[in-house]
Amino acid sequence: AYLTVSIEPLPPVVVGDAVTLKCNFKTDGKMREIVWYRVTDGGTIKQKIFTFDAMFSTNFSQMENYRKREDLVYQSTVRLPEVRISDNGPYECHVGIYDRATREKVVLASGNVFLNVMAPPTSISVLAADTPAPFSRYQAQNFTLVCVVSGGKPAPLVYFKRDGEPIEATPLPEPPAGAGSWAPRNLLHRDLDDTKVPKSLAADGGPGLGQPLGTAEPPRGLAAERDSVTEAIPETVVSREFPRWVHVAEPIYYFRHTHAPVSDGTVEARATLTWTLNPQIDNEALFSCEVKHPALSMPMQSEVTLVAPKGPKITMTPTRAHVGDTVRILVQGFQNEVFPEPLFTWTRVGSRLLDGSAEHDGKELVLERVPAELNGSMYRCTAQNPLGSTDTHTRLIVFENPNIPRGPEDSNGSLTGHCGFRLVLALTLTVILELT
Repeated sequence: AYLTVSIEPLPPVVVGDAVTLKCNFKTDGKMREIVWYRVTDGGTIKQKIFTFDAMFSTNFSQMENYRKREDLVYQSTVRLPEVRISDNGPYECHVGIYDRATREKVVLASGNVFLNVMAPPTSISVLAADTPAPFSRYQAQNFTLVCVVSGGKPAPLVYFKRDGEPIEATPLPEPPAGAGSWAPRNLLHRDLDDTKVPKSLAADGGPGLGQPLGTAEPPRGLAAERDSVTEAIPETVVSREFPRWVHVAEPIYYFRHTHAPVSDGTVEARATLTWTLNPQIDNEALFSCEVKHPALSMPMQSEVTLVAPKGPKITMTPTRAHVGDTVRILVQGFQNEVFPEPLFTWTRVGSRLLDGSAEHDGKELVLERVPAELNGSMYRCTAQNPLGSTDTHTRLIVFENPNIPRGPEDSNGSLTGHCGFRLVLALTLTVILELT
């Protein structure tokens, strides 16, 4: 007797599709049985999912955990109506026949096929790395957008666009060796404005300046390639408050793509786009992250617009604060959509905060049991992100608390009012006693 078994190859299928596993065989013997196996753990475990016993003409299903999703279409075919990611993997079809020479001998043959189950990404989002982050007029900052794509199998193709145009970026296959390679490059310094250094000192490498500018060690990291984009600025031209940002017309972008397997069989992909931020040209720039995947008919997209905060809206509760109340000052929002997340810093103008600290970070400032001395104090909230900074002020008015009993002194600090009341009361009692 002869027996040949083969399984028709399958193209990749998408989660939820119906799949038919067909086992073709040729033989001149009499059928004994057909058994389907699902192979797991690299071939070490074979899970029996279907059995056809020709001797008793009965079918057995070992797929209780599949809730009998298989249907026997033919004796050599198993159908999975709705595949899941867990169905991904190899399958085997084992066929047994009786030998024509002796009915006691069984001839076995098998075939195998790999079921590749794809899953489209379920979510995509664009975030800003290292937020909230401050704004600096005096320092060029490296800025990174992170695109997170979850739920896909296999890993998707992720790329960025700016204002609808694809971004050509330099790939970064491996993370930087140390934080120093990602450190931002100083354009200006608050204490020493390099543009105001006398040219004679700059050329000679004057005291405390190290090497001359022409032979100084080149900067490292992402800003290293910007060595030629700064121009020589004459002395005292650049304002300390409004320094000039000098960059090339086209920013240099750096791209990294990584993916990590998830326990459910999908892949989480992360793509990062890094460049030296220029608030003058990057403010209100539209960045989008797009994803291509074989299980998607069209790309997925998520977009953000880089915007500096403007016009913070501040509320104070209670609106009429009394002595001893707990006052909460909260930033509820802005006049515009802000991205990335701002950094909030609270200060008291001309003095320290109620707890003695110089400043407080957070969206809300809480003043516990305000005393009368805070009446009229001014509070400043600074909201900033890498694209810009804005300040807003609010004044605290503290009213006298009627629930707090007054001491022996009146509002003028004298006892005359209380003593006069007691004298009148004593005279009244005296008159009443004399009349009686």
